[in-house]
Amino acid sequence: MRVFLTGASSGIGAALARHYGARRATLGLVARREQALHDVGRSAGATYEAYACDVTQPGPMQAAAEAFSARHGVPDLVIANAGISHGTLTGEPEDAATFADILQVNVLGMVHTFQPFIEPMRARGNGRLAGIASVAGFRGLPGAGGYSASKAAAIRYLEALRVELHGSGVGVSTICPGYVASPMTEHNPYPMPFLLQADEAARRIAHAIDAGRSFAVIPWQMAIVGRLLALLPNALYDRLAARAGRKPRRPR
Repeated sequence: MRVFLTGASSGIGAALARHYGARRATLGLVARREQALHDVGRSAGATYEAYACDVTQPGPMQAAAEAFSARHGVPDLVIANAGISHGTLTGEPEDAATFADILQVNVLGMVHTFQPFIEPMRARGNGRLAGIASVAGFRGLPGAGGYSASKAAAIRYLEALRVELHGSGVGVSTICPGYVASPMTEHNPYPMPFLLQADEAARRIAHAIDAGRSFAVIPWQMAIVGRLLALLPNALYDRLAARAGRKPRRPR
């Protein structure tokens, strides 16, 4: 099995690398920190290639995809996991740049990850693309408008891509984790119900991908929470959400 994975230097990405490494997959690991990628690759205990590049840059992502495919063949699975999260407030002028960064990484980074592999997978007649979205995309979270917007966009993008590839043999999985212990969540100043450790989250994510799920919420309890939130009338949701804790803004 060949797995190409972004955001592989820490958190869910590193845990996914270890999970698939234990299954003797050949790994293509992408993140900005080269040394961290090699640390993860060695800990995974499998054949790996490390590509230190930024998912917001289509040229380097294309080059990484071509290099991996030339050496190991077109991947069986591509996981677009790279993501960033910061608190954002629209009324703060300096947060406009943070909004842009979040959308670039969390949405366009996913596009840049998948694009080089779609036609080769379609030509081969099989493969799977998995995008890591979030339950944060189900409703707008106060103080995290950029992150919520990016994950809502990722969910709809993945849905559109799934339909575009229907009948091609290439499947698309939308994975929406809840709270996972990682560098992204370690400074959250509010309760995180059903918090999963990264390795357990990776195991459950891989299980959903293996099963060919088109949409999965990890853990299942957060699916219930998400459905309930979606059903709340705006007036009630607004009152409840307004009292919720806020994610810290990016330091300036």
